[in-house]
Amino acid sequence: MDPYIGDQPLTHVDDETLAPYIRDRLKSTRTRDGKLKPGVSHRTVNIALERVIRILNLCARKWRDEQKRPWLDVVPMITKLEEKKTRRMPYPMSWEEQSILFAELPDHLRRMALYKVNSGSREQEVVKLRWDWEIPIPELNTSVFLIPADFGGRHESSGVKNGDERLVVLNNVAKSVIEGQRGLDPVWVFPYGQPDRNGKATPVHRMNDSAWKKARVRAAKKFQERFMRPAPPGFASIRVHDLKHTFGRRLRASGVTEEDRKALLGHKNGSITSHYSAAELGKLIDEANRISATDSRGPALTILRRMAG
Repeated sequence: MDPYIGDQPLTHVDDETLAPYIRDRLKSTRTRDGKLKPGVSHRTVNIALERVIRILNLCARKWRDEQKRPWLDVVPMITKLEEKKTRRMPYPMSWEEQSILFAELPDHLRRMALYKVNSGSREQEVVKLRWDWEIPIPELNTSVFLIPADFGGRHESSGVKNGDERLVVLNNVAKSVIEGQRGLDPVWVFPYGQPDRNGKATPVHRMNDSAWKKARVRAAKKFQERFMRPAPPGFASIRVHDLKHTFGRRLRASGVTEEDRKALLGHKNGSITSHYSAAELGKLIDEANRISATDSRGPALTILRRMAG
C-alpha cells in the first residue's frame, strides 16, 4: 500500500485515498508471456483494509505524541468490499476427481496432498510438520502429532488457527504416508526445499505453488477427456484448502458425529487435546478410517453441485 498512501498524512487516509489501491488490485493484468492474470479477490483486498483499520485505530486509541495527544482524533470509516457474492465456495472432491488430480501432482506434492486429505490438516501444518511433534501411542501401536499452539506457520505470528494445541490423528492412509517419510530428514516430515547454508534440508514454503496450479490444469483436461464434459469450475480451480474440506465432507458422509468432526478437523475450541486417553484417541482414529466408506466402492457419496450455465 505504501506507493498509494505512504506520503499521505494520517488524517488523509480514507476511502478516497484507498480507492486507487483497490482498483489496481482488482484489475486483471498481463504477464510477461501475454497471459491474462485476474485480479485478487475481495477477501484479499479486505485483509489489507483490515490492516489499515487496525493501524488507524491504534493511532487514535493507543499511540501518543510528545504532548500525550493521540495521533488521530477521529478514525475514518473505511468501507470494505462485499465478500459474500464473490467468495469462492469450498469444493469437496469426489474420489474420481481426487484420483485424476493426484495422478498429475509431482511426487512430493502427491505425498503431502494424500496426507492432507486423510488428516484434515491445514497447509502450513503439512509443509512445516516436524518429527518432534510426533507422540507415540504404544497402546494403539500408532502415533499422533500434537502441533504446538504457538506454531507460527508461514509467518511467526500466525500460530495455530484457534490458539490451542492441534491434535492430528492418523488414519491408515495418513499413517502409511508418514511411514514412507521416515528417515528422509531428522527434522522435517516433508523435506523438499533447497538446503540451507549448513546443508540441512528445508521444508517447502507452501503447497499452492506453480506445480500445483499446472497440475490442476492438466487434471481438468483429463477430466474432460474421461467424462466428455468440462470439469466443474471448482475442480478446475481446486485449492489446497479444498483437501481439508474434502476430508470434512467425507467424515460427515460416513456418519461421524459433529463433535468428533470438530476434533479431527482442529475446530474444537477450548479442548485440552493433550489429555485425550488412549481409548478416546482410538475412537477418533476409527472415525477417521470411516472415510473409506464414502469411496465409490462403498455407499454412494452424493454432492449437490450447481452446473455451470
